[in-house]
Amino acid sequence: MPGLVHVVDDDASFRTAVERRLKNAGYDVLTYPSAQHLLDHLPKESRLGCILLDVHIPGLSGPELQERLINLGSTLPIVFLTGHADIQTTVRTIKAGAQDFLTKPVSSDHLLAAIERALAFQQARTDLHGELDRLRNLLGLLTPRERQVFDLVVRGKINKQIASQLGTTVRTVKAHRHRVMEKMEVQSLAELVSIAERLGVLHTPKVAE
Repeated sequence: MPGLVHVVDDDASFRTAVERRLKNAGYDVLTYPSAQHLLDHLPKESRLGCILLDVHIPGLSGPELQERLINLGSTLPIVFLTGHADIQTTVRTIKAGAQDFLTKPVSSDHLLAAIERALAFQQARTDLHGELDRLRNLLGLLTPRERQVFDLVVRGKINKQIASQLGTTVRTVKAHRHRVMEKMEVQSLAELVSIAERLGVLHTPKVAE
């Protein structure tokens, strides 16, 4: 499925020209004459896409729309376009997470390259979130005791220490560790620690000593 590009610009002729260029390159396109129009028809994020946004548009400006979208929880990458670039606006929008900042007139090559980078960024973020969801689901399969063992193992505790802390035997701890590795679908302690780090488990308060 091709990426969907949301073009926000008050210049009707520019919107038409860009829409033609992007469609010829294989993208789907929706156009909006104002920032408010996009807010009134807020893009769904279930589909790969990005926003091509003019900086200087009547009413709500491009940077103001960016701020509004961030507050609404939007993660669609934004590529800014402007006829009069200035360093302050460029820095402001990039710091706020803009993917790119292009100056009009922009060549088709530069425009398409920026769109491609924005969509690749969005795809990578979507893939990452999907993988984190999968790992959270696996973690949720652990029993309460297996979760205790998991928390201690990833913090570097050896079986003897874990057994003493949980009031059980080393043999039982080994059995729990084996099931934890199976359920988390890993082959090594390093993989288990990596998962704990990615899920933020190592940033939570430590299990009581």
